Amino acid sequence: MYDNDSKGISFAAGFFMLLAFAIAGIYLANEINIQVWKAMTGKSYEQFLTGMTDPGNARVYQITQCINAVIGFFFPTLIVASLLHRRPMKLLGFSSNVTAQQVVLVFFITAAAVFVGGALSYLNYQIPLPPAWKTSFDKMEADYNQQVQAILQLKNSRDYILALVIMGFLPAVCEETLFRGGLQNFLYRSTRKPWLAIIIVSLIFSLAHFSAYGFFFRLSLGIVLGCLYHYSGKLWLSTLAHFLNNALVITVSYIYITQGRAMNDVFGEKTSSYWGLLALPVLIALLLFYKRIFFNSEKRST
Repeated sequence: MYDNDSKGISFAAGFFMLLAFAIAGIYLANEINIQVWKAMTGKSYEQFLTGMTDPGNARVYQITQCINAVIGFFFPTLIVASLLHRRPMKLLGFSSNVTAQQVVLVFFITAAAVFVGGALSYLNYQIPLPPAWKTSFDKMEADYNQQVQAILQLKNSRDYILALVIMGFLPAVCEETLFRGGLQNFLYRSTRKPWLAIIIVSLIFSLAHFSAYGFFFRLSLGIVLGCLYHYSGKLWLSTLAHFLNNALVITVSYIYITQGRAMNDVFGEKTSSYWGLLALPVLIALLLFYKRIFFNSEKRST
């Protein structure tokens, strides 16, 4: 899918280039983070690795999260898009405007996706596992939750707003730029198979979060985000849905904490059930309606 602004490099090459650039970006971000850690705390690299679960280091790790998102995800995608296209922001899907109707529809799609994802997350916990696997997965999940708890300090409204920006909005923008605007976009343009691109990139998206028990939830979320991007070509819409999901977690955590509940209680709860699957037909119907809106708008513009 080339146009007059393409520079002649294949999108298949762009897909693998972006994977390589993202890995390099994550490595570079880690090197920068180590220097930031040393400058802000005066502590060693070994203490950087072991201090991720200490709430006292929250501000430092919030900064490193920003560095990871921008240098590990956003910049590599923008660089590769610039190598492939003379208008990289347009290629990624940033240049399209969104309407109030689209925003409202994305809100309801995200809500349905959260219910379905919750049921799939519950399924994740019910799958029988070999004891060694379960021990490993439990440790992985505990470490992940402890790191999130250490970074997500919500003592007051200022912390809440800051968390919405650092843990909600910024990751949504940068991750959507990499996974949907970059990887999914390039893979689809090279294969012309939208569902192949959506599913493969959603798998990568879920695996990249290193959360075994959250795998199905993030896989399903990635598929929904992929559909939102593919049907519209508008990266801001999938970014909005991603942000709404992040904001929901942050907001629920903030409400629970203001009620005097410990962070361990918030992240340790597994209150989902299979009832969330009842939202699946609603989610499918909403996505089909979303698809029809953009299909009809394309017909009117031709």
